[in-house]
Parts: sequence; structure tokens; C-alpha cells
Amino acid sequence: MTKRTGFMEEALEEARRSAERGEIPVGAVLVMNGAIIARSGNRTRAENDVSAHAEIVVIREASRLLQQERLDEADLYVTLEPCTMCAGAISFARIRRLYYAAEDPKGGAVDNGVRFFCQPTCHHAPDVYSGLAESESAQLLTSFFKSRR
Repeated sequence: MTKRTGFMEEALEEARRSAERGEIPVGAVLVMNGAIIARSGNRTRAENDVSAHAEIVVIREASRLLQQERLDEADLYVTLEPCTMCAGAISFARIRRLYYAAEDPKGGAVDNGVRFFCQPTCHHAPDVYSGLAESESAQLLTSFFKSRR
């Protein structure tokens, strides 16, 4: 297992924990210098906060811990393609690299939808790598939504 796959597995574990709490199973870890600085799953229901997506939660936590708003040496691993709000936060935080597992044709904003990082108004675009642990992430999401129907 490479470090990248290990970090994505940690994000998947956060997604599983989110599902156990009744949250949409999306998990994220933020990594700097080969170490996880922050980890979380979605917390929108737990915090009654529509902005508490996994990506936003880890960016906030890492910024608080490191006492800096810019995370230009950080890599973000997330189990689902970020939405427009999260892509904006990733850009403003100056995240160096984004790794995401499953595409989100309906709500994603990186390789689908608005393609946020390709817009001329985007101030910073991270290097983007997709498809890491894609099937595991997609299965987790599919199972979660099937159980809700």
C-alpha cells in the first residue's frame, strides 16, 4: 500500500464513521509533510451547519492547529468529488494537491458541473488526482442511499 492509498483509506474510514452517525458518507484527511494534520467526515447534521462538509471541517481544523489560513503545502484526500463550496474553500486555502475517490456527476464541481478550478475567476487551482479508491467510495455511498429509500 502506498502512502497515497493509505491516506485515502483513512478518508474512507472517516466516511464510514459519518454513515454510522447518519451523515452522508464523505470523509477527508488533510496531510502535510507525510502526516495527517486533520481528519473528519461530513458533520452537517451533527452541527446543524450546511457548510460542515468533510473538506471544510478539515481545512478549518488544520488552519486552527497551524495558526494559518493558507495551507499551500497541504494535500487533501476526500472520498467524493468536492462540490462548488468545497472547491472554493480548497482554492482559497491554497491546497497544493487534491486527491478524490469517486466522481459526483450531479454535485461535483471539479471534473463535473462548474469545473471550478478551470474558471478564469479561480485564483488557485490545486493539482487534481481522481479515482483513488473510487469503487470503495462509490459502493459506500450507494449502500448508504439504498438503506435510506
